[in-house]
Amino acid sequence: MRKLLVITGGTKGIGRAVIERFMDQGFDVATCARKLSDLEQLKDSLSKKGTVYILQADVSQRGQVTAFCNFINTINRPVDVLVNNAGYFIPGEISTEAEGALEAMMEANLYSAYHVTRGLLPGMKENRMGHVFNICSIASIKAYPNGGSYAITKFAMLGMTKCLREELKPHGIRVTAVMPGATLTASWEGVDLPDERFMSVEDVADMIYASYALSSRSVVEELIIRPQLGDI
Repeated sequence: MRKLLVITGGTKGIGRAVIERFMDQGFDVATCARKLSDLEQLKDSLSKKGTVYILQADVSQRGQVTAFCNFINTINRPVDVLVNNAGYFIPGEISTEAEGALEAMMEANLYSAYHVTRGLLPGMKENRMGHVFNICSIASIKAYPNGGSYAITKFAMLGMTKCLREELKPHGIRVTAVMPGATLTASWEGVDLPDERFMSVEDVADMIYASYALSSRSVVEELIIRPQLGDI
């Protein structure tokens, strides 16, 4: 049986690149996103590579996380890889950013990963296998101007990942925190810098797959990737 990758926010950016990388290695995929049209386009474009299960869901909403986890569980296949990728960035300073920025990004960047992981872990524990990747950020380890609440959520995401790593050691489940620097995604649209200054989403996806491809005797606990010329 083909292995199954589950990933949130899989239609664009790093999520899309991860899907394509794993499907090239024989995986089927289950993913969600807020826009059904983007999901349908993804499924159509990758249908020749394998099976793509899609569900329209905004994982910043607790009820829709539950719906997504139920959807995955009804597929009735072992989850080999879980990538908590959904999230977004709003620049701002803690003292002046819009009211509610922290709460909104906590729901999208942290709570989504927390609840999706809790929803799928029972099956992974039962199978005593799997690999959880949490897409954190360089902002998980380095504060920077205008990072505001985004950095808070990413520091918290790294903390959650460290806790999961300790909890899941006895269950045969590997856990990796992925901390990419500036990557050429929609978050950087409008920035007056050449594309070459950013990492490519394919480079991030390649490193995630390489970390997965290690033997079960080893785990990459923290994966830090930066642009060659340093942070932006």
